Amino acid sequence: MSNIPETGRTPRVQIRLIVIQVLVFSLLFTLGGRLWYLQIRQGKEYTDEAKNNHVQQVVQPAVRGSILDARGVPLADNETRLVVSASRTELLKMKDDGKAVLTRLAGVLGMKPKEVMDKVRLCDAKTPQPCWNGSPFQPIPVTDEATTQQALQIRERAEDFPGITAEPTAVRRYTAPGGARTAQVLGYLSPVTDEEIEKAKDTDSPFLRSDMVGRSGLERTYDKALRGKAGVTRYEVDNLGRVLGEAESDPGRPGSTVVTSIDARVQAVAEYELHQAMKTVRKETDKITGRPYEADAGAVVVMESRTGRVVAMASQPDYDPNAWVGGISAKEYAKLTGKNSNYPLLNRAIQGQAPAGSIFKVVSASAAVRAGYPFDGRYNCSSSYSLGGRSFANFESKGHGPISLGDALKFSCNTVFYALGHQEWQKDGGLKPKKNAHDWFYRTAHEFGLGSETGIDLPNEVTGRIPDRHWKQRFWQANKDSWCKQGKKGGTYVEQIAYESCLEGNQLKAFDSINYAIGQGDVLVTPIQMATAYAAISNGGTLHRPTIGKAIISPDGKRIEEIKPRASGRLPVDARTISNLDKGLRSVVEPGGTAAWRFGGWPQDKIPMRAKTGTAQVYGKQTTSWFATYTDDFTIVMTISQGGTGSGASGPAVRNIYDALYGLDDAGNQDIKRALLPQPQKTLPRIQPDGTIEAPEVTPYDPESQKVDPARQGDGEPQLAGPPPAWRD
Repeated sequence: MSNIPETGRTPRVQIRLIVIQVLVFSLLFTLGGRLWYLQIRQGKEYTDEAKNNHVQQVVQPAVRGSILDARGVPLADNETRLVVSASRTELLKMKDDGKAVLTRLAGVLGMKPKEVMDKVRLCDAKTPQPCWNGSPFQPIPVTDEATTQQALQIRERAEDFPGITAEPTAVRRYTAPGGARTAQVLGYLSPVTDEEIEKAKDTDSPFLRSDMVGRSGLERTYDKALRGKAGVTRYEVDNLGRVLGEAESDPGRPGSTVVTSIDARVQAVAEYELHQAMKTVRKETDKITGRPYEADAGAVVVMESRTGRVVAMASQPDYDPNAWVGGISAKEYAKLTGKNSNYPLLNRAIQGQAPAGSIFKVVSASAAVRAGYPFDGRYNCSSSYSLGGRSFANFESKGHGPISLGDALKFSCNTVFYALGHQEWQKDGGLKPKKNAHDWFYRTAHEFGLGSETGIDLPNEVTGRIPDRHWKQRFWQANKDSWCKQGKKGGTYVEQIAYESCLEGNQLKAFDSINYAIGQGDVLVTPIQMATAYAAISNGGTLHRPTIGKAIISPDGKRIEEIKPRASGRLPVDARTISNLDKGLRSVVEPGGTAAWRFGGWPQDKIPMRAKTGTAQVYGKQTTSWFATYTDDFTIVMTISQGGTGSGASGPAVRNIYDALYGLDDAGNQDIKRALLPQPQKTLPRIQPDGTIEAPEVTPYDPESQKVDPARQGDGEPQLAGPPPAWRD
């Protein structure tokens, strides 16, 4: 027997038991706390995640609705293409981030590996195009021009191309019927961003990661209607991904069709004639600078005079909107956004601003009448007007003696309007304006709709500028510091102007008033503003909010939401003044008028024509050509930047557009069968329950055969695809 007493071991054993008990209880407490956190605190979140792990979503993108012209001809629709896409999620799971897979893919598609890798990288502030600006979790299109053979190679060798899919997909197509691109009006699409998804999450039109959204033009304005709703099917799967059954599904809905007031035939004519006018004037020499006209940009608007609906809208330079389909290349993106291309993404019909020149004189004539000057009064059309030791010449320094305001429009007499503008400036207090100054010339311009947006259904319209006293003060406050820093007394012309502006740039001077009266100086207008104003004179005084969308039609054609013309105001003159303006503008195209040489043989007795020419001076550039015209049915305004005179550069093109509209030959003889649109289109195209459209054929514009072959204007499938017309360069 051992002589060690029992009590010697007991304390050590008890200590060990206590330590073990503490450890056991600590573990139990920790496990219990963790169990509480997982089951109670985070239970719902993990339950939802667990459910999602057993439910897979399959998204069927909605077919985007078509954009049609007024007769039903598709301007933008969809075609089925084989699209090869890459999943970044799958590629990033690979050791080399998928470089080997993408390199093999490039070999199959006949592309360079760098091209493919650039397309699947994500966009940020430092990454140039091409890149992906959509969600990183959705498949990224690499090409939408894959051949059947290429798609088969990818699908048959799936083990060599993990994360790569090749599927037939509906892809946007901009059809350019008859050569009418209608680029800036239609706009383009690009993938939805995470920011947009989050922003629209709680709205009635949330985005899916697979959505494409409109970025400009009608695609943006009517995006919600065109986009439709994607279908989502949910499948229950096990942990191996095997389908156990179908869960709930959200049925998809195709996008609606947007019918526009654009006539593809007239659009083709407008685009051709604008392009041709610019091309022609570049061959002519500017007598002021001694070098050829640059004619670097231009725009034309064809509008229904009574409704404000836009029949055609062209802007130069333009682009092919199909360049954005499937992702734009770096080369094409640089071309569209670079200075050398003169920014073709701009829609100069609503975003191009320039001094109005003499087409502004209808505003000044109206202002003079409001100020108390009789329209038929006698006003001296001298060869020049003197102000403060300076002489301001009439056009070509020619005088016509005492004439009415109507004749002042006919001869485009600057000196008549110089005097009226100066006199009203003096009546309002000159450099020390009265508190109750009438400012008729500035108020009238604002009430003609100038200096503010017209409200056309296109994004990013600009306001133009009416340089009244309030604008002068704001502009001076914003630029005073820069002018004072740059200005130099007795320096260069620019330095001297900056010096004077620094001291008194907030004052509306006599020089400002006379320059303003002929649409010069700081005046800026857009073609759509001037078209709206001249259309109002044509229709008796109603200013309309211009529209391009005419109706939104459901996919089955049963539900039609018509977009009706809306008046935005009235001209601030009475019916008699409008009638007098109309007579004055009519005389412009008659013998002696500034546009008469462009309208020789025009059937004035059958289709009364009114017009106003304009040649606007821009500091540091060649003159801007303006031509504003209207009949009882249509208003056409054209402008060419650095293109010379109004009737010289724009006149022939505008005459040709009217000839095509009314079916006229050079002698003014009308053949109604050749007329593209002798009166505005009133009916809507018919959409069948299966979504098909009865659309007439559109043939390319041929100026040599009077714009259109009447034998080819029957019903039938429209000529949509094919190479661009030969005139495009």
